[in-house]
Amino acid sequence: MFSTFADGWPGVGLLLQRLLVGAALLYFEFVCVSATPVCAFAVTKSVAACAGLLLIVGLWTPIVGVVLAGVEAWIALSANGSGAVPIALAVLGLTLAMIGPGAWSVDARLFGRRRIAFRGP
Repeated sequence: MFSTFADGWPGVGLLLQRLLVGAALLYFEFVCVSATPVCAFAVTKSVAACAGLLLIVGLWTPIVGVVLAGVEAWIALSANGSGAVPIALAVLGLTLAMIGPGAWSVDARLFGRRRIAFRGP
């Protein structure tokens, strides 16, 4: 499911990207739910907010990235106004799905590089 778990500066970049996308999804969910009346995309924004939480911790990143891209594309195509922000979030979700979560994630701890030690006779 993962090609690599980037560490060093690339890993920091992936961590920052995950934090940015996750925080943006949680913010837009809060704005949607606290609006009067509740916005028309409350259910899809809730799915996106759950995806944002999973992205923040870095769990199931490729799957969550694809789900996020689909949900945000749906929101962008269904919205009457500008769909620039949902499209940007969809693209960021796809990039996270393609690149992976990075070394600082739950995915790296669960599915990270394994070391096989061979013992001599």
